[in-house]
Amino acid sequence: MKNVVLTESKNGAQILLDSLEKAGVDSLFGYPGGAVIPLYDALYESSINHILVRHEQAASHAAEGYAKATGKPGVVLVTSGPGATNTVTGIADAFCDSVPLVVISGQVGSAAIGSDAFQELDILSITSSITKMSYQVRTVSELPLIVEEAFKVAVSGRPGPVLIDLPKSVMLAKNDENNHANTFFHQIDNAKPVVDTVKVRQLVAALSKARQPLIIAGAGVLKSNAQELLRTLMHRYHIPVVSTLLGLGAVDSDDQLFLGMVGMHGSVAANTAIDQADFILNIGSRFDDRVVTNVDDFGKNAIIAHVDIDATELEKVMSTTYAIHASADDALNAILSELKNRTMTDTSAWQNLNQHAKGESTFHYHKLKTAIMPQEVIQAVGEVTEGNAIVVTDVGQHQMWAAQFYPFKHNYQMITSGGLGTMGYGLPAAIGAKFARREKEVVLFVGDGGFQMTSEELAILNDNNLNIKIVMFNNHSLGMVRQWQTLFFDGRLSNTVFKSQPRFDQLAQAYDINYARIDNPNSMFEELQEAFDSDKSILIEVIIPDDVKVLPMVNAGAAYRDMITEEEA
Repeated sequence: MKNVVLTESKNGAQILLDSLEKAGVDSLFGYPGGAVIPLYDALYESSINHILVRHEQAASHAAEGYAKATGKPGVVLVTSGPGATNTVTGIADAFCDSVPLVVISGQVGSAAIGSDAFQELDILSITSSITKMSYQVRTVSELPLIVEEAFKVAVSGRPGPVLIDLPKSVMLAKNDENNHANTFFHQIDNAKPVVDTVKVRQLVAALSKARQPLIIAGAGVLKSNAQELLRTLMHRYHIPVVSTLLGLGAVDSDDQLFLGMVGMHGSVAANTAIDQADFILNIGSRFDDRVVTNVDDFGKNAIIAHVDIDATELEKVMSTTYAIHASADDALNAILSELKNRTMTDTSAWQNLNQHAKGESTFHYHKLKTAIMPQEVIQAVGEVTEGNAIVVTDVGQHQMWAAQFYPFKHNYQMITSGGLGTMGYGLPAAIGAKFARREKEVVLFVGDGGFQMTSEELAILNDNNLNIKIVMFNNHSLGMVRQWQTLFFDGRLSNTVFKSQPRFDQLAQAYDINYARIDNPNSMFEELQEAFDSDKSILIEVIIPDDVKVLPMVNAGAAYRDMITEEEA
């Protein structure tokens, strides 16, 4: 039990903002409504920057972009009822990708809860399976404690979203010297799990004997800022590394020991290495089905070790010989310390095998004389930005092309929707990332389908003097679904081709941002460079063929050795 005495005569809305400032919040993404008018009135004189989105789903995605670009919780503020339900997709997306969010939803007054009042909804029940914790505030006095705890929960252990449901009556109520909070609060343990040194010793003993070891780098490496430790391990002991989609940036894509992204659209070299390895160390990835396309066949020749901060992910998908509950940084430190006492088996033959495979099977495509290939555009953007941009993607073919062809180097560089695969994520996430890192070049790769889901958020760009480069690939269709229909459903293109589209140049003009259309392969690079010199946000519409596929591809349920290559498609 905690007893808290609040002495200043402020109402709940003002106390909430004070609590957010104490938590280090500088930006809020939100949309007002009846239940949160008192809070928006308090914001009128607040130092916190409120970003007015055009739809509440965009608020949650923008907060995700902010969180992924900084590692700090993104904060969302919406009204009750539909305002709250519109955030659900973003909350679910954050839950799947372990993104720390604090979502504050307005609620009807306490006396009206349960009466089916106007815009009343039980948002706690709706989001119970996609939040780490949820709160409904009952008194002004408990509000600071709830906010403090919510931020601790969002970042502790495996990060994720937390919801605070705030009745309007609590926002309006004032505290006084006799207003006490006698409420039980969870004692949040911010301490990371203790590394089991016995298991680490056993893991290292097996690793040191491996002739064909391999490391899978997942998002957990980046979330614990363990990329330098990983690079030390791979270089000191000459262990090749593959990456998941969300692990891109943990290793420089130009590193000789990096074999590329692994999984459904992974490189031939990375997937082949999984097939041939005799020891696989997975650090910070949950063995999701886009990586483990066939559980029985995955790493069938390997001893498998798994390090994860979430104990529930261990042994959930893959049976492992060594399952270690730990953060990536602590585990890597322990492994490196133990390896000092070991002599590694000679792996030179394995290194040569992988280098040959990498040289023979890098991601490639056939250039056309009459049309622009999306892969060459992404490579060109990589050159123009020198591989240092924050890259945001929507979901679809362009997402995989960006993962395959952009030269990622750093943490907080790849911002995308992984586990939920949310179309419409890209534009608001790019906005959130730019608010977080104004000094960085932010590039958004998006398809014509996903772009139209949240294009209303273009209004935010000029409102806030943001300069984001939006590269929209237009193939007049839902490309990824079309690809599946072509390959696996006899080419029956059911509702994946757009019969009509907006005039994107006029849409850009309507929102007063710059526009460029690129459709000539002979002048593509120069036109792209010119577009990137734009001193304000620009929509760059790139016309690509409608039948370009993302390859290689491993069908769901198939083994890696059955991957479809460009020659077979």
